Amino acid sequence: MENPEAYQILRNHIAEYYEFSEEEWDVISQYFVFKKLKKHQFLIQHGQPVPDEFFIVSGLVKSYELQENGKEFIMQFGKENYWISDFYALQFKENAKMNIDCIEDCVVLSLSFENREKMCEINHKMANFFRKKSNKGFINLQQRVLSLMKETAEERYKNLQKNNSDLIQRVPKKLLASFLGVSRETLSRF
Repeated sequence: MENPEAYQILRNHIAEYYEFSEEEWDVISQYFVFKKLKKHQFLIQHGQPVPDEFFIVSGLVKSYELQENGKEFIMQFGKENYWISDFYALQFKENAKMNIDCIEDCVVLSLSFENREKMCEINHKMANFFRKKSNKGFINLQQRVLSLMKETAEERYKNLQKNNSDLIQRVPKKLLASFLGVSRETLSRF
């Protein structure tokens, strides 16, 4: 197993929900592939097939759509212990509708759609783990949409400070502004 530390981080993450014996873990860990990526390298690129989802061991990525005018609309940031992909394209075996690239150098463990399905068939705890993570992701997305609809830009920034203060230090202001739906000048006033 390449980079056992990365797999231990994944195991610790899953253990927040379910514990596994060494034998179970040996089987589960074989479904994941270790990858190192450099800053600005793509995990997923618009128009390309999406065979995998990714568990972020270290580093930071952004998920975004590039609009016709060249402006990025950032949907989310993914950092340590996050799962990320273009889940629609992954599920329906379509080409990516978005881009996901590295803001920092990253270490990820990738999991193909087929391997996830196989793993969940043989291990119901993993099936439940992914169900719980999917539900949590859906709730976070729902909260983000409601935030964009109901809150002022300043309220969104304060919530980001409260819930993900490390992003403010790690993400360039231009990207934070895009994520919050404001101009960089507006962001500098907060």
